[in-house]
Amino acid sequence: MEDVWAGALWALRVWLYLIVGLIMIPAMFGFSLGISETYMNILVKTLEWATLKIQRVNTVERTRNASASNSLIQRGNGSMEKELGELRRSRPKPPVGGDFTFSDCFYFTRKGIESIVEDEVTQRFTSEELVSWNLLTRTNDFQYISLKLTLVYGLGIFVRYCILAPLRITLALIGLSWLVIGTSAVGFLPNSSVKSWLSEWVHVMCYRICARGLSATIHYHNRENIPKKGGICVANHTSPIDVVILCNDACYAMVGQIHGGLMGVLQRAMVRSCPHVWFERAEMKDRHLVTKRLTDHVNDKTKLPILIFPEGTCVNNTSVMMFKKGSFEIGATIYPVAIKYDPKFGDAFWNSSKYSMVSYLLRMMTSWALVCNVWYLPAMHQQVGEDAVQFANRVKSAIAHQGGLLDLQWDGGLKRAKVKETFKEQQQKEYSSMVVGDDSNSD
Repeated sequence: MEDVWAGALWALRVWLYLIVGLIMIPAMFGFSLGISETYMNILVKTLEWATLKIQRVNTVERTRNASASNSLIQRGNGSMEKELGELRRSRPKPPVGGDFTFSDCFYFTRKGIESIVEDEVTQRFTSEELVSWNLLTRTNDFQYISLKLTLVYGLGIFVRYCILAPLRITLALIGLSWLVIGTSAVGFLPNSSVKSWLSEWVHVMCYRICARGLSATIHYHNRENIPKKGGICVANHTSPIDVVILCNDACYAMVGQIHGGLMGVLQRAMVRSCPHVWFERAEMKDRHLVTKRLTDHVNDKTKLPILIFPEGTCVNNTSVMMFKKGSFEIGATIYPVAIKYDPKFGDAFWNSSKYSMVSYLLRMMTSWALVCNVWYLPAMHQQVGEDAVQFANRVKSAIAHQGGLLDLQWDGGLKRAKVKETFKEQQQKEYSSMVVGDDSNSD
């Protein structure tokens, strides 16, 4: 029995030595030994081979999947006035002026049917469809195609669950433990430039270890635009891992609600070494208090830039939805960042309505890898005569354009709430002004 325990301890010791020597130390100092690059090259070639195999066997399926659009509804980009005008011109005798015509009903009926069949909101909270299968049953059901492909699929399950998952879980636990210990230790130092430097180094080091634990391959673009102190970094939101992706390259001050449990332990440790902005649940509802705390932070040019995800919820890596205006009312410099994941290697989207945080993280740790591109956009400022909503929309459009994402006006909160009455009234007023005329209210 003693020999069994001795063998187990020896195996555990070797396992930890390999993790520390081959992964953790290179991650701490921001360099790679080439192991992850070799793994990614093998993975890319394997997925390309599997794709060709599937396409050769099933030409019909290939044609369907290679379609440029997976949408059932092809929507136009015209305004209500333009579409109604085209509909009225198609009549034999178009009406004079803006009077109501019965054909207008067809426009609203079509819009209603489009929303029922395939609305633009709920489809943003389902997993992104893939052009080709990536050998993960979470993105496509397994179907027998050939013996070779079946063997590769089985080998992939063994590699992901028996090798990668234990390795990734170990790295995640080490990274989070070091984050708590390191930030707590730095917190005892007196405020100085040395403390700030150590705090940033500990944060980035621990996030890099966690990123290696996800087999993350991150491509940063335009690093000359990286957010500066005294500003606000805003980015589109796909996953809680977005924080790890961005903090792997730079250090940020976080904003959020105070939690209990493990998350609370992390928050209390982090705030000891770095001025993160945590709020109680009741304080989050006080917009004036939140704005004041954020304003005080950005006015101090020695503090780290604040990281905010203005969408307020995770969206499925295809679109950017409405930005909340709060962070754009402060008047601070905004540093936009666009994040785009490659779905071929794993689905990074967190569907919080379907999966718990633990379940989601386990799915990520049993995916092939996490591959994404991050673009730092030039700093943006609020223009003269531009209100917070217009400024937020301009930043959102820039992020969507850079990341190749759809720019949507919808509030991401609609996945759990109904459409606001004000939006319905806006549509009614727009149509009323067309029929009655804008001068009708002046009489």
